[in-house]
Amino acid sequence: MNTHDLVRELREANSSKIVLLVADGLGGLPLTPGGKTELETARSPNLDACAAAGTSGLSIPVLPGITPGSGPGHLGLFGYDPLEFRIGRGILEALGINFPVGPDDVCVRGNFCTLGSDGNITDRRAGRPSTERCVEIVEKLRTIRVTGAEVFVEPVKEHRFVLVFRGEGLGDAVNDTDPQITGVPPHLAKGADAASQKTATLVNEFIVKANQVLKADAPTNGATLRGFAKKPSILSMQELYGLRSAAIAVYPMYKGLARLVGMDILDAGDTLAGQVAMLKKVWNDYDFFFLHYKYTDSTGEDGNFPAKVQMIEKLDAVIPDIRALKPDVFIVTGDHSTPSKMRSHSWHPVPTVIVADTCRTDGLTEFHESACLRGGLGQFEAKHLMLLAMAHAGRFGKYGA
Repeated sequence: MNTHDLVRELREANSSKIVLLVADGLGGLPLTPGGKTELETARSPNLDACAAAGTSGLSIPVLPGITPGSGPGHLGLFGYDPLEFRIGRGILEALGINFPVGPDDVCVRGNFCTLGSDGNITDRRAGRPSTERCVEIVEKLRTIRVTGAEVFVEPVKEHRFVLVFRGEGLGDAVNDTDPQITGVPPHLAKGADAASQKTATLVNEFIVKANQVLKADAPTNGATLRGFAKKPSILSMQELYGLRSAAIAVYPMYKGLARLVGMDILDAGDTLAGQVAMLKKVWNDYDFFFLHYKYTDSTGEDGNFPAKVQMIEKLDAVIPDIRALKPDVFIVTGDHSTPSKMRSHSWHPVPTVIVADTCRTDGLTEFHESACLRGGLGQFEAKHLMLLAMAHAGRFGKYGA
């Protein structure tokens, strides 16, 4: 019997409410040895109050030392083993914008980038263009045709777009063309098998034509591709946990993650206040609520330590509004760490707190990395977080006689 079989055997229905608040890239590092992390620097009295009322610890997104992407990071938080469910970012982006993905589709996440005259990448995100600019550039890419497949290009947000190849016999075992660093050219696409090489050939043809179409459009004069993926088969949150689930997220990729596991996607606009307002509005309609907050991640990726501190403080300010709804289980965590010092995702365990009447409090009065290291949850794999949420919500029966 695997974990999901056990969950389906033991789950019980009741009227409890679970709120999972994910501050993307929450964990950090001090800029200098002996200094404070972003979370330790931030003034966060409401997160501290959660620590005092609940149980804290550090979650390991995949395995010790493994740096996760956002897809594996979130799937683990939803209780899906990221080693078992390897979901490419492309399908998440496509589902996030509600693209009608078909069985013959290979979906890819695209980034506009800036290419120098030597063909090397000078900015992996093309200066973070506006979404309006993204729409304009996508219109140019829509003129491209490739041999042997249909091509769909859809804008997402800022520097992101979705690319979909539709044709028979296409595989998704293709490497990312994004080298993840500047000063080098994008990688050539290569397939790990015959079907995937067919896709890679289409990709390379598309990129050559895209570079030609965009050559006069600096800083958005190039594109890189990541996360080739076909649509997988996966149990929904309703099928697995028996939970009516809602996602309240701003960025399309996280909507895609939620849609992949069967959550209803609720449009709350582009602000944190709007997300909380939507939570209040639909409180009686669902059992489980996933709230996603992006800006602790994007400021970390920009290497902007003070801005990440500000984003943590902004998040802290809405905690009382969420707790006023009296969720039976309230969890604050991140999908991974994004230290400003590293300007990237990292493998460092993520601060996590669970607040419920059934918590065994651990004496902590602050919520940050060094405090959570001493917390009652210890260090645990993120894929077990939903088991704890279900238990604290009274939604599990006893195992065995």
